[in-house]
Amino acid sequence: MNVDRETVKNRSTDAVFERGVNYRDEGRIQQLDRFGELVTATVSGSKLYDVTVEFGGRSIDTRCTCPYDGGGDCKHVVAVLLDIAASPPQDESERVETVIDDVSTDDLRGFVRDALAEHPELREQFLARFGDDHSSVEEYREEIAQLFEQHADPGVYDAIDFSRFFEIAEQYRDRERYLAAATVYRAVFEEIDEKYNWIDGAHDHYAMTIQTALDGYADCVLATDPTPEQFDTYAGVLKKRATTEPRINDEQFWRALDDLEERYND
Repeated sequence: MNVDRETVKNRSTDAVFERGVNYRDEGRIQQLDRFGELVTATVSGSKLYDVTVEFGGRSIDTRCTCPYDGGGDCKHVVAVLLDIAASPPQDESERVETVIDDVSTDDLRGFVRDALAEHPELREQFLARFGDDHSSVEEYREEIAQLFEQHADPGVYDAIDFSRFFEIAEQYRDRERYLAAATVYRAVFEEIDEKYNWIDGAHDHYAMTIQTALDGYADCVLATDPTPEQFDTYAGVLKKRATTEPRINDEQFWRALDDLEERYND
């Protein structure tokens, strides 16, 4: 894990960096685990926030469930990165791989079944990776709507973590099931846009989430090599969203539609 104090400092503003230093020194990191190149942590602020850090070669991808929408990493991410730089956590994946090698197929199958029964989110990811069916746009939107309801107090001030849906979409894309992935992306940008009047903080986070979903949707639509009739149907999804009242994010949807049409006609 190639990260040092100077790298962390360059990823945040000076003020946020100093607050991150203080957070680490105050022992606010409640839990920190590593599995391969993925680090997950819980950091105590005004409430508990979940931090995810993923190392990929020279890149570092970070996420936090706090409402910070300023430049660079937030103080919770800074605290976690500083902790990693000072003392890289033990990689649990090595121990797990060793145990897997010694477990019988029947025992492993039984464990997986129990885990999938107890954890619906894990079950959904499992089906996206290995199954042949997928949820509908409406079903994904209902799940996202429930996240908004859980965070509403009465407005939504925090940056809701939608990474689970993007992970499901990526698993479909890895299997070249592009329409299934497009369904997930569509649910994300439609439901966030639908609930945008609930949002009272972290606006940059939600705008970027919509854009990520739009980009993924466009990539998947084009990957299917659609006929003109099919393309009109997929493009119509964006046009309908752009003209839905209230038109809060309509410019973002119109731009996405223009980009999609330009790429299709190239």
